[in-house]
Amino acid sequence: MAATPRFRKNAVEGSTPEGSGPEEKHPVDERLPPLRMFTSGLQHVAAMYAGVVAPPMIVGPAVGLSAKETAFLMGASLFTAGIATLLQTLGFWRIGARLPFVNGVSFAGVTPMIAIGKDRGHDGIAVIFGAIIVAGLLGFVLAPYFCKLVRFFPPVVTGTVITLIGVSLLPVAFNWSQGGNATADDYGSTTNIAMAAVTLVIVLALRKLLRGFLQQIAILLGLVVGTLIAIPAGITDFGALGDADLVGFPTPFHFGAPQFEVAAIISMCIVMLVCMTESTADMLALGKIVGRPADERTIEGGLRADTLGSAVSPLFNGFMCSAFAQNIGLVAMTKVRSRFVVAAGGVILVLLGLVPVAASVIALVPLPVLGGAGIVLFGSVAASGIQTLATAALEKGENALIVAAAVGVGLIPIAAPDFYHAFPEDLLVVLDSGISTGCVVAIVLNLAFNHWGRRADEDPEAGAPAGERPKDPMAVPVAH
Repeated sequence: MAATPRFRKNAVEGSTPEGSGPEEKHPVDERLPPLRMFTSGLQHVAAMYAGVVAPPMIVGPAVGLSAKETAFLMGASLFTAGIATLLQTLGFWRIGARLPFVNGVSFAGVTPMIAIGKDRGHDGIAVIFGAIIVAGLLGFVLAPYFCKLVRFFPPVVTGTVITLIGVSLLPVAFNWSQGGNATADDYGSTTNIAMAAVTLVIVLALRKLLRGFLQQIAILLGLVVGTLIAIPAGITDFGALGDADLVGFPTPFHFGAPQFEVAAIISMCIVMLVCMTESTADMLALGKIVGRPADERTIEGGLRADTLGSAVSPLFNGFMCSAFAQNIGLVAMTKVRSRFVVAAGGVILVLLGLVPVAASVIALVPLPVLGGAGIVLFGSVAASGIQTLATAALEKGENALIVAAAVGVGLIPIAAPDFYHAFPEDLLVVLDSGISTGCVVAIVLNLAFNHWGRRADEDPEAGAPAGERPKDPMAVPVAH
């Protein structure tokens, strides 16, 4: 009986079957028809749009920029997010994870950036940009060494972190469902929450009733239907569409040449390390979902794309770039694993940055509608984490204790946002990220219980005797 062709994982060249038969592409390297490519890519953009424009929307007014300058920052962030996404999905040399990996503006840097540039206007933005450039270059240099941490991410760690990623994102969906702006009069109104609930039901119904390609773009269709329903409900804002320019390029160094201050650089370098930790966890999560587990070389390429994108971003007036976990949920839900779909989304982001009026069309989707869809998206990420934990032999050793402690610590910033209020601001960069704190706790406890002082006949990755740990059902077979 002839052997069935098996994929050989290659982070740079893609996956090819063993033997001399016709080449069979891994789903990650599959190119879809143009219409499917565009609509699926647009769905990724719709899922991440609010997350990209929110940081500049917060930082701009906080540092003293006008409404028009803040709008310019938002367009620049879309443009640079598109460039960073293309670096990740298509890549060149040893840059890029070559997975359906979406990059955008990191929320981790919002608080430090406000502290750096508060009430300093253009000078504050210039100092922020200078610090991001240095942090990005430092991260690029560290990527080959940082990626070696993958050996400390067995299923008990990755499952915990993936679960925390999904759970940490759910409050974002809940906030969107209430309206997104806690100071607004209609925040948490029955209209907003009802609109989110209607969108959630629509998405679930479309997933149940549709088949094939239409089922794959159920999120996008749900957002369109939800937005149409929201118009008579009076929560769709057309103001941005009327004020937007037809064409606008993010002029390099629009706010002046970058300035370099030591304190700001140190602060943003800490943020960069946090982003690299989260991106590593996101790549491991995405690798599991698409059936191409991320190895050291994949993570090295992904981190290089992250950090290079961050270093280049300020040249076009953008902020630090990192992985967008919400899009991992979209990949898990739609089962569309092609990296070229996400690359199409990257092209759309670049075009949105160049054509502000097109960006405002996407912005017509009300936040409550986005929140209803977000509950499904982010919940899918948590579900993927639980699936990974099912392979982690929780009945062996102290693995269940590792998960319990890491999840407990990781939930602190979510359940009690002011828990660390008395700590120094520099520490809050890490402590306010449940993903980062939970990841660190999981790694340290895994080392303590499963590595340090273990017996020679134990599997260091699961704390179980070698050969007894369940195999990961999502791992891609590798030809020997």
